[in-house]
Amino acid sequence: MRYDRQIKLDEVGVSGQEKLRNASVLILGVGGLGCPAAQYLAGAGVGRIGLMDHDRVSLSNLHRQTLFNEGDIGKSKAEVAQQKLQRLNSEISLEAIPEALSIENAQKICGEYDLILDGTDNFETKYLINDACILADKPWVYASIYKNEGQLSVFNYQNGPSYRCLFPKTTRQNISCEATGVLGVTPGILGTMQATEILKIILGAGNVLSGKLKLIHVLSGQDQLLSISKREEEIGKIKDHGIIPVRIECKVKDENRKYLDIREIFEQPKINSENVIQIPMSDLDERLWEIPKEEEILVFCQSGKRSRKVVDLLKAEYGFENLKNVEGGIETIIDE
Repeated sequence: MRYDRQIKLDEVGVSGQEKLRNASVLILGVGGLGCPAAQYLAGAGVGRIGLMDHDRVSLSNLHRQTLFNEGDIGKSKAEVAQQKLQRLNSEISLEAIPEALSIENAQKICGEYDLILDGTDNFETKYLINDACILADKPWVYASIYKNEGQLSVFNYQNGPSYRCLFPKTTRQNISCEATGVLGVTPGILGTMQATEILKIILGAGNVLSGKLKLIHVLSGQDQLLSISKREEEIGKIKDHGIIPVRIECKVKDENRKYLDIREIFEQPKINSENVIQIPMSDLDERLWEIPKEEEILVFCQSGKRSRKVVDLLKAEYGFENLKNVEGGIETIIDE
């Protein structure tokens, strides 16, 4: 009875439901994209789902990350998602992986699943997913959000193009919703469409978006479908040399001042300076002792929003009187 409505479809049937039960999907990032995708894949009966996310639930997540509520704030996203999805469907296997994807673990973890769903929001990790999937020979479903616009595609599917075929070079700055803003429905729509591509691949139904890039503008209701050309040389580089890290380094303008970088480890650009203390916002509680109290410290993130909150929190809760927020974020303090 659980799957009765979809089994009635000619594209599914009993044999299709068996395919779903025997399939495995790794969701990388249980955020605005990953939450709705995970809900629909679990509801559809995908037999094994991995939920990989090193982050914890925050209040600013709740308008778009539909698995979480106020009582989940401060808890591991991967573990909370596992518990809630298990209550949605007790018949499937759900695996919480509360750690970050890295060069060291990417190929191994991607190789343990049939399909990969990208719920991340930064260029560095998307290149990492791409390279790991090429090496593990796994297809992955990509999505990206910028304000009210979204992109969707399927890479490395049946000898099709890769992410590096579309974007052989990265930009210096990540464009995240933390910096630009986003309506909660936008990642919801794209995440649901990612789940659709996953189901199409498993069922062997419909036209998979391999070799195509779907562009969506939520407010205008318009969309476009562009073709992606395969670049054999880009794929060959990864097969010959393995994962190629995307790392963009720069220096601060004033090397005589002390800085605290509270961005996560994947965020670009990287700063190469002895005067920059790097403590991700999620690790601050355990590493407060590393922050000096006797000299002025400039605190920065990508846009200046998170760092402002950190400065206010450390002053109110821990008595730091020497911290100053960098308004405008990292781009205001580094050399061009």
